[in-house]
Amino acid sequence: MAAVSTDSVTALMDRFAVSPGVSMWEVLAKIDANGEGVALVLDGDRRLLGLVTDGDIRRAILAHADFARPVEEFLKSGTGRRWAETLSAPVDATAADLLTLMEVRLVRHLPLLDGDGRVAGLALKEDLAAEPELPLRAVVMAGGLGTRLRPLTEDTPKPLLRVGDKPVIEHIVGQLRNSGVRRVSITTHYQADKIRDHFGDGDGFGVQVSYTHEEEPLGTAGALAMVEDAGEPLLVINGDILTAVDFRAMLAFHREQAADITIAVRKYDLPVPFGVVEADGPRVTALAEKPVVSHFINAGIYLLEPRVLAMIPRRARTDMTDLIHRLLDGGGMVASFPIHEYWIDIGQMRDYMRAQADAAAGKLGP
Repeated sequence: MAAVSTDSVTALMDRFAVSPGVSMWEVLAKIDANGEGVALVLDGDRRLLGLVTDGDIRRAILAHADFARPVEEFLKSGTGRRWAETLSAPVDATAADLLTLMEVRLVRHLPLLDGDGRVAGLALKEDLAAEPELPLRAVVMAGGLGTRLRPLTEDTPKPLLRVGDKPVIEHIVGQLRNSGVRRVSITTHYQADKIRDHFGDGDGFGVQVSYTHEEEPLGTAGALAMVEDAGEPLLVINGDILTAVDFRAMLAFHREQAADITIAVRKYDLPVPFGVVEADGPRVTALAEKPVVSHFINAGIYLLEPRVLAMIPRRARTDMTDLIHRLLDGGGMVASFPIHEYWIDIGQMRDYMRAQADAAAGKLGP
């Protein structure tokens, strides 16, 4: 018997199905709501028109796709899509056959069709081959002085500032634990004892916590040279970041791109308060009234392959930008992973206060 969702077909449709005429924004909302990284595009007769995955969404963001367009246009255009065709399986396929097909085609979801070709279920790789522990280690960079948040940080290290009912770094560690990360290293410098006293060995927080102490500030990457190489990817997150990003999706994207480093990025829109004139010499070619310029900014979250750690000099100041430039100069693969989930850097007072308001509104989760 296939590993089919125990939900009824109606419940399955409510959770995963969208009609072809809805916008990509609505598809994104459906994917965020179901938490499984997939939406099924179905016609009125429950026939499968296509599949949109979390990876498709992120590739479309990188391609600057228009999310106001209907999903049926997105499926036809192929923008950001990994596979042109939609893979499916019969509802009576065995779990072993489903898992084999998923591993060969590098997919995490398989729509299951009944004898009439209608969607009757959805097989999820996590259900077929449970991977409760994420196969990576995490490093939380918590050694900063927090000068922009003074006087709050005069007696408290920035990662221990409270947002809602707990410190920022406790939000981070909790999210790592809930994502399946069990081993967390915390890099410390300023008021390190307070961070150690808060977490101890991590037993009370459901993770194993170790510490890497910087006697002198080593930049945003220097301390990573002191982290033991365990032969698996390293997830690095700045200690002043609050986010709901899906770390499992980030690891899957990192593997798909065969990246040496994957940088989480966030789309940032910058309104220009003037009319912008484009010209070719004296000839005006275009005029845009108060346009919005969009860029992808560094979101302070990285995935590094173990071999990259060997490129960081020990006990020497190295910023992450230095490491990335070094890798690019050597022909390495650096991938960008767009975050569409909640994200905020609390490094400035206005953003810290906004995070407090978000916490009060329940935007940070449990």
